[in-house]
Amino acid sequence: MLELMPFLNKLSRAEKLQIIQYLASQLVQEESELIKPGMSYPVSSRYDAFEAANIMLKVLEAENGQKR
Repeated sequence: MLELMPFLNKLSRAEKLQIIQYLASQLVQEESELIKPGMSYPVSSRYDAFEAANIMLKVLEAENGQKR
């Protein structure tokens, strides 16, 4: 990457924007390859996180008990 910096600095504003557009499209293409159609993927959610809620409740109860 260090080898590219002098070259990139010499480019015009329009050329730099074209490179940004190209790199952004490459990133989009790479990301679209990460998710395959028809597959299922786990999703974390705060909803139905009963175990985490119980832990937080215990911490809050312990904290409230110390303040009294």
